[in-house]
Amino acid sequence: MIRDSKILFVLFLCSFSSLAYEITLTRIFSISLWYHFAFMIISIAMLGIGASGTVLSLNLKLRNPSYISIYSLLLGISISLSYLLSNVIPFDPVRLSWSRIELFYIGLYYITLSIPFFFAGLIIATAFSSISEKSGLLYGADLLGAGMGSMGILYLMSVTGPDNAVFILSFIALIAAFVMGKKLLRAASLVFIMLTILLIIFHPEFINIRMSPYKGLPLALRYPGAEHLKTYFSPFSKIDTFKSPAVRFAPGLSLKYLDTLPEQIGLSIDGSEINAITSTADRKSLAFLQYLPSALPYEIRNSPSPPPPEANKGGMGGLDDVLILDPKGGLQCLVAEYYGSSTIYKFESNPLLIKVIKEDFNKFSGGIYSQNTWQGLGRSWLRSDVKQFDIIDISLMGTIPSGSFGIAEDYRFTVEGFKEYLHHLRDEGLLSINLFILPPPRIELRLMTTLITSMEELGIKDIQNHFVALRSWGSIGILVKKTPFTLNEIDAIKNFSKERRFDLIYYPGIREEETNIYIRMPSNEYFTAFKNILNPETRLRFTHDYIFDISPVRDDYPFSHYYLKLKNIKAIYTIMGEKWHYFIEEGYILPAVFIQVLFLSLILVLLPALSKKHRNTISGVIARSPDYIGTTKQSPQKMTKEKKEIASAPPRNGRVNNFLPYFAFLGIGFMFVEISFIQKIILPLENPSYAVATVLTSLLISSGIGSLLSHRVSGLRNPVTALIITFLIILYSIFLPAVSDIISPYSILVKIPLVFFILMPLGLLMGIPFPTGLKILGKKNELLIPWAWAINGCFSVLAPILTIMLAMTLGFTIVLWLGAFAYLMAFITLQNFLKINKIP
Repeated sequence: MIRDSKILFVLFLCSFSSLAYEITLTRIFSISLWYHFAFMIISIAMLGIGASGTVLSLNLKLRNPSYISIYSLLLGISISLSYLLSNVIPFDPVRLSWSRIELFYIGLYYITLSIPFFFAGLIIATAFSSISEKSGLLYGADLLGAGMGSMGILYLMSVTGPDNAVFILSFIALIAAFVMGKKLLRAASLVFIMLTILLIIFHPEFINIRMSPYKGLPLALRYPGAEHLKTYFSPFSKIDTFKSPAVRFAPGLSLKYLDTLPEQIGLSIDGSEINAITSTADRKSLAFLQYLPSALPYEIRNSPSPPPPEANKGGMGGLDDVLILDPKGGLQCLVAEYYGSSTIYKFESNPLLIKVIKEDFNKFSGGIYSQNTWQGLGRSWLRSDVKQFDIIDISLMGTIPSGSFGIAEDYRFTVEGFKEYLHHLRDEGLLSINLFILPPPRIELRLMTTLITSMEELGIKDIQNHFVALRSWGSIGILVKKTPFTLNEIDAIKNFSKERRFDLIYYPGIREEETNIYIRMPSNEYFTAFKNILNPETRLRFTHDYIFDISPVRDDYPFSHYYLKLKNIKAIYTIMGEKWHYFIEEGYILPAVFIQVLFLSLILVLLPALSKKHRNTISGVIARSPDYIGTTKQSPQKMTKEKKEIASAPPRNGRVNNFLPYFAFLGIGFMFVEISFIQKIILPLENPSYAVATVLTSLLISSGIGSLLSHRVSGLRNPVTALIITFLIILYSIFLPAVSDIISPYSILVKIPLVFFILMPLGLLMGIPFPTGLKILGKKNELLIPWAWAINGCFSVLAPILTIMLAMTLGFTIVLWLGAFAYLMAFITLQNFLKINKIP
């Protein structure tokens, strides 16, 4: 009994440290490489866990419960070492364009980082194999530990960086080894803890996160005179402030502006997203703001016929209300202030950035975040407020032009998002969107089709009269009105462009000879594309035939930056200079990784079946042999009742292996639901990191409680539970969007607990089928438990990648329904197995 209690405690600690390490690695990957490689961590973790089940299936001696303490020690050591080793692997995705050895380095990453999860899987699978009759308690301890880990790591990374957090998590696993082990293992645990502490104290540089030299921050710091100022951490981002000649932040600045810019301090988010804070000390130096393309809506609203820039050196006046989404360093806030806006509302999605500027750069920035500032996407606040604005200003620009990763969700630029913005514009108000030019045209065209769809759904007619677009040497500005642009406004737009030498792309009634004048491009493709998209007679054909996917996106498939069409992959490869790096950025690393993981998963699942020794296990031969009794280091007198039944049972007919797909369905179903819920909760919580933490904590803790309850209440272990889960998933897919709308207006401190409890009923039930299956399998042939664990782990590897791939084309609602179907198949499989084997 004492040993079982220790196993439960060790299981809790090891699950805590391994899940927390998984989340920590996603932050480390976001900093060292790019955000779009962080998703690989889920597959790496589940691959290690799946491999543990395969190894245990092939080597029965490793299932000895006394080895759990050794596995815990190895888990603690491998957490630290895997991070340190991965930190010196010279993988860089940028070099994939010319160096094939980077593919080898990706493989090294997989192997190195999967090792801790391999040992975590050994601990859990060994525990299940040893006391399968208590699988409910074991699974409960496992999930509760994981749930607490997903919550605890957020606090840990709020007080220290992710690099230091790795070693603290290593200590937690070593504590588990200390609790479970004998004297020698306890001593080894303490020695490794002391060695790690000495390393951190005397060589802290050895544990610093290695950042790709091609990311924005290292590039900016290479300039002569560059200076790094300070680093800030939160659980969700890393911000660096610095000075560098590379920070000259005035996107699309007119070539007619010849004066110097005011002092600017660089901002780096996770080392790649570069922005800048602009000094307001010299008000005259802010005259450059009216030479920006993004000044156009303010010029239009201030005067139907604006005077030349030279006439306005000291600021302008007056607009009523302006809303700025994601102002980052605050340049657009300064533009609005410069033009005399009376009230400026700001929504910034990164709370750490607001904190950094308010606390350390408030005076320097002119107090841009001192008033009317909120964190989030802004959509939830708009949904709960009836306020309308003269200008809603959205900027997609940092100091360095860069694309967004194709599989990154972005709820700001969906049909539903634009409908919200337009609804909160006054009749004569302007929606302003500014972005860098990143040829070939695709980002701006996707924005156009999505905007047009949202306007059509709002009942706006003659949409071609509601758009204006212009470009500078490096940026594009798009203006949208709910009412048609007037002749006076069009004259103002023409004058603005002419005086600053910006090229017009589109305005109602434009002629081609009015475009591509000042900064000539070889082809006038922007004019052609905008004209075809805004013409209702050519829009569908143009969108269908265009080389990239520029169709509208919605909240159910919010991948605004995914533009690739599989049928055009060869043509796109040619257009992009025959460089594969573009495809990695656009999301094609996803199917490539899926193929790799599928291949490895098949090997791990099939190896036990191909092993002669394991085939004997399936038929029950090993279960009755003296060898098996010997590997447990138990005499027949000390064997559990279940093991005695197995040892004395007649040979089985091999039907037990027909039950194994049950665990595959559970792995797919659980992950389909988990990943889809995370995506759907991003919108009400307005932060992807909040959504990940809240959904993981809710589902894991509630599933752990459900597993514990199933150990006590036998009625919960009925196959009907899986059927109830199926119907609940469908109900959640139908009602969750409405519930999200209801809770959106509340503060984040209220929304997080609400989401936690909303998901709990389903989570409670989702924690029951897996331990139920293990308990049944343990009674029939407990030697198959590691194989079942491997199957569940390997299909859980594939499911997160498959979720995103399916959501890109079908949407997350369909993925939820597929998750429900997986649970339905689990119910049918379990029901048939019980019926065939005449198990009540």
